[in-house]
Amino acid sequence: MKFKRFSPKQKRVLTWWLRGEEYEAVICDGAVRSGKTVCMGISFFCWAMARFDGQQFALCAKTIGALRRNLLHELLPTLSSLGFSCAEQRAKNTLTVRYGARENTFYLFGGRDESSAALIQGCTLAGVLFDEAALMPRSFVEQACARCSVSGSRLWFNCNPEGPEHWFYKEWILRAKERRALYLRFTMEDNPALSERIRARYASAYSGAFYRRFILGEWSAAQGLIYDFFDEESYVKPVPEGDFEEYRISVDYGTSNPASFGLWARQGGVWYRTAEYYYDSHLHGRQKTDAEYVDDLKALAAGRKIAQVVVDPSAASFIQALRQEGFAVKRAQNNVEDGIRVTADLLKRGRIVICSPCRDCLREMQLYCWEQRDGGHDAPRKENDHAMDEMRYFAMSIAKSCGESFAAVSVRR
Repeated sequence: MKFKRFSPKQKRVLTWWLRGEEYEAVICDGAVRSGKTVCMGISFFCWAMARFDGQQFALCAKTIGALRRNLLHELLPTLSSLGFSCAEQRAKNTLTVRYGARENTFYLFGGRDESSAALIQGCTLAGVLFDEAALMPRSFVEQACARCSVSGSRLWFNCNPEGPEHWFYKEWILRAKERRALYLRFTMEDNPALSERIRARYASAYSGAFYRRFILGEWSAAQGLIYDFFDEESYVKPVPEGDFEEYRISVDYGTSNPASFGLWARQGGVWYRTAEYYYDSHLHGRQKTDAEYVDDLKALAAGRKIAQVVVDPSAASFIQALRQEGFAVKRAQNNVEDGIRVTADLLKRGRIVICSPCRDCLREMQLYCWEQRDGGHDAPRKENDHAMDEMRYFAMSIAKSCGESFAAVSVRR
């Protein structure tokens, strides 16, 4: 990565530890693509190698895969260009870094859930960097902080905003002065590498709470409808006339819960949800078997050649039943918030269209809403979400071909 110049906030992140200021931590939050992550990574390694020799450090993200993808992929070549020698042992999840006569070890940790805190117990650290701190459980973050017992150790946090009841916002951002933490809020204007066109592109990809959080950089509550921009008059179309180039089906599998299938047809670069199947066992008084659902899916296909069936990844037996019938099956990506963001962007840009016969999907669109979970996390309410889930599965399956991989920025990386 080549840097032409740094913004004032990026320079502050890069140099705060050189100024003799008595901060115990640095916190950078704000908009996506605002330039906070890589400059924090560069600063963290420069600080570690300038201040310590023969010590241990931790690099943390929700998963180790996310850490490599979102931080190390860009950071390691930059460090090499600055004269650092970086040797990663992937099997051990360690990174050995040398600069001059100094050498330090950096351990990679994933803070996926409450059990992850046990992974970091017993370490003695001189510093820790949390990439997307708000995505990690409080127990993991606090355990990692407690391991920083070496004299001169410091804590480094970056994240995108969540809701105002989130524990990290309450415990660290609102208490930054009390905790002697340098707090810097970033916007996309703080990243000189972004052109106005790219900034506008990101801004158009979000709506509602996502826009307030990831474009404005606010810790705002997710309230009301998830697809709050959607109205039938503007977005719903009749099934187009003419031939279609390809057909696919998306599936949210349910036995006690409703099952929802969507038939998608591509024409002129747009995917139309032309028909659907929806079965609620509570309303009909009995549950269906996998074999019956396979027959229902065949009836929805109505003799059309189905290029791919995108299925709820937890529906192992149904996936097997479909494959035995000769269907090409893809397990869906089930990152809920990334999926919602991508789906919203594709709907707004007219790359996916819900057609008027899909009444159950349209019904759920008007009922699909947010609720707050423990720890301040926002999530979709677990009702009226079955067609919404399979629409999200489909949207994620075509995101890259529609040029939408940028919209799945790892806010849930």
